[in-house]
Amino acid sequence: MRILVVDDEVDLLDAVARGLRREGYAVDTAEGGSEAIEKATFIPYDLICLDLTMPGIDGLEVCSTLRADPPGEVPPRILMLTARDTVEDRIRGLDVGADDYLVKPFAFDELSARIRSLLRRDPGRSGAILEVGDVVLDTARHRASRGGRDLDLTAKEFALLRYFMTRPGEVVSQEVLLDHVWDEHADPFTNTVRVTVGTLRRKLSLKGEEPLLETVVGSGYRLVDEPVDR
Repeated sequence: MRILVVDDEVDLLDAVARGLRREGYAVDTAEGGSEAIEKATFIPYDLICLDLTMPGIDGLEVCSTLRADPPGEVPPRILMLTARDTVEDRIRGLDVGADDYLVKPFAFDELSARIRSLLRRDPGRSGAILEVGDVVLDTARHRASRGGRDLDLTAKEFALLRYFMTRPGEVVSQEVLLDHVWDEHADPFTNTVRVTVGTLRRKLSLKGEEPLLETVVGSGYRLVDEPVDR
């Protein structure tokens, strides 16, 4: 899942981005409202963590702009972050289209839990526990297993598996994976997607069984969603 974090407090911006990357999310950052609108217009973010109070274009205007002209087929969830804690401030944020509201200062664990909650509101989006066949992914504890066997995955492999498990049986192109699993620093002309899919496929494979992660020539990749016989 790809997240945009927007805040003019650079230290907080960097801390939140680092924490979310450790949890396997692809994270881009913006230090102001105009930069946030520019990035969100061209990149299909799954969720935006948006500071309310910023100089120039504030969070309310960013949220209102994105809701008036939604980017992409699926509009991003918006989690408003702010030091304003009055009921009136929360109502204003929700009325312009925010999905949730978190008051600063906040514990990172609560931010992480709210993000998981927002993402699982849509069918197929990430919840705490995902299961496809005999593969189980615990997004809260960052653990993955197949047939009871723990999988030793890198952060990027975990994020890739999570994306596939929210779309079992669906063919996902390399371009879509770059948009949702990698951040803005990824080089689209490298073979990073193919290599990461290959290592994930090997780690998922059990001796004597067909791979769960298939290559669909000319189209992309698919996680097989049929039940696995034991």
